[in-house]
Amino acid sequence: MRQHGAVPAISLPPVAYGATAARPGWTDLPPGLRDALAARLGGPPTAVRVAGGGFTRGFAAVLTGPAGDPVFVKAAALDGQRHLVDWYAHEAAILARLPAGLPVPRPRWALTASGWYALGLDAIDGHVPRLPWEPAELDAALATYAEVATALADPPADLAALGLPRLADLARDDILWWGEVAAGREPLPDGAAGAPLAELVALESRLPGYADAAPGLAHGDLRVDNLLLDAAGRAWLCDWTWLCHGPAWFDLAGLLLTAYASGLDADAAFARHPVTAGAPVDALDVSLAALAGYFLTGAAAGPSTASPHLRTHQRWSGEQALGWLAARQGWAGA
Repeated sequence: MRQHGAVPAISLPPVAYGATAARPGWTDLPPGLRDALAARLGGPPTAVRVAGGGFTRGFAAVLTGPAGDPVFVKAAALDGQRHLVDWYAHEAAILARLPAGLPVPRPRWALTASGWYALGLDAIDGHVPRLPWEPAELDAALATYAEVATALADPPADLAALGLPRLADLARDDILWWGEVAAGREPLPDGAAGAPLAELVALESRLPGYADAAPGLAHGDLRVDNLLLDAAGRAWLCDWTWLCHGPAWFDLAGLLLTAYASGLDADAAFARHPVTAGAPVDALDVSLAALAGYFLTGAAAGPSTASPHLRTHQRWSGEQALGWLAARQGWAGA
């Protein structure tokens, strides 16, 4: 029996989202790259603030030029970090094509020097939302996503022309894992003891069909640490590498994992958000089943070379997704 409005105890993540990355510092960059960046800034930076969040080893920092203008710079080596180079270049193409007026950072320039690629973006003066969520900050994040999702419900032609992936295909290829567990091709992940596998498989298997039927684009990585709140209380949405064709309500479910863990009524927040209008009645349950399997099996994949905290983040996120789904479904022992 589905339970709505059940409010859990607060469960803070065992990882600080502002300190998950292991990144190079300014002096670790090749001298030629530093010179090229300084030329863009109008001189050597007077301040360097390396980003502590994220789950990659790419360079990411706010560089303040001699005139006081801050720029957020991402950089990666062409040899050895080619996937990051491709991600950053793809993100730049997306950001340049997003509709005007959205609360997103815009690209300023890109350069290649000393075997590295660097992307300069507008620096957003803000902070990552605090956990547990403060209701006003969550409201700001939800309002921003409503604005973004509305703008992307009928995406501009030049954005759609980028050949963005489809969530349905991503789900089949990488997100759906309970079927693999049920078939014995993957072990039952830690944290899933007592979970009803048949029901999890049935729920997650509906995601590709739902995603294919949904118009518009989804951010693809809507997490608390991809949001910044400015001094006026407006939320800005960052890290646009994973934009895809698919339903915005799947993004929303992922963001609300931290709202559920914060002891807030995440069911109500999902149900009343504009992106869920017209969504299948079981959209949240389908999303939570898919996210639980994705995160819990990912957490069991062994140490990550990207971040020492990635598996901890995945395990906690999977536990929240499965716990929330179990509360909604009235599953005992899950």
